[in-house]
Amino acid sequence: MENLTLFIFLALLAEILGTVGGFGSSLFFVPIASYFLDFYSVLGITALFHVSSNITKIVFFRKGFDKKLVLSIGIPAIGFVIIGGVLSKYIPTQLLEIGLAIFLITISLTLLIFKSLKVKPTIANSIIGGTASGLFAGLLGTGGAIRGITLAAFSLKTEVFIATSAVIDLGIDASRSFVYYFNGYIHKEDLYLIPILLIVSIVGTYIGKQILAKISDKQFKSIVLVLILITGLITLYKII
Repeated sequence: MENLTLFIFLALLAEILGTVGGFGSSLFFVPIASYFLDFYSVLGITALFHVSSNITKIVFFRKGFDKKLVLSIGIPAIGFVIIGGVLSKYIPTQLLEIGLAIFLITISLTLLIFKSLKVKPTIANSIIGGTASGLFAGLLGTGGAIRGITLAAFSLKTEVFIATSAVIDLGIDASRSFVYYFNGYIHKEDLYLIPILLIVSIVGTYIGKQILAKISDKQFKSIVLVLILITGLITLYKII
């Protein structure tokens, strides 16, 4: 890969922002990686990267997770990430990339404009949020923003929020990794990136945890949303 150093730096930045923002690194990593790899390869490498990323988060934020939310969000998310992963094989790459760009722009603008937007903390909404986040994760490689909005409704402590999200995401990524493998998205020539991204996930999560201890979630979430918006606009511009 050309510009490997730049790729590693941007992946590290994605992991830091994903940890602090609570959305997960894929929201940033997928559009970043698409500048270096074809979209289907990005889906495959993102799933593998996220497995190590979520294990790292569970270790760093191991104060506990909400078992009820893991089940009510995680079970439908795992089911629908498999469906999304299978469907991704039959949808043209350009449409998936456009879908990703529109998703990033829409979710960031929605959260920036409607800052008080909250989902009611009900089991029904957690199931709906899990379903949507899983489907988007399977199709586009990222559904963390939807899962983040859903989890935010339950007023969890920061460490519990991140640990719960990571446990759910681990199930999602493990499931879609198998689907992407059978779809042919995981290529032998890209596997050398896995140990590199493992180190990136450890370092990025550690840095993200240190940042969380020093600034308010509200301040950084605004910065993260602006970055998501910019990423979405750049991704859409690249496609057009």
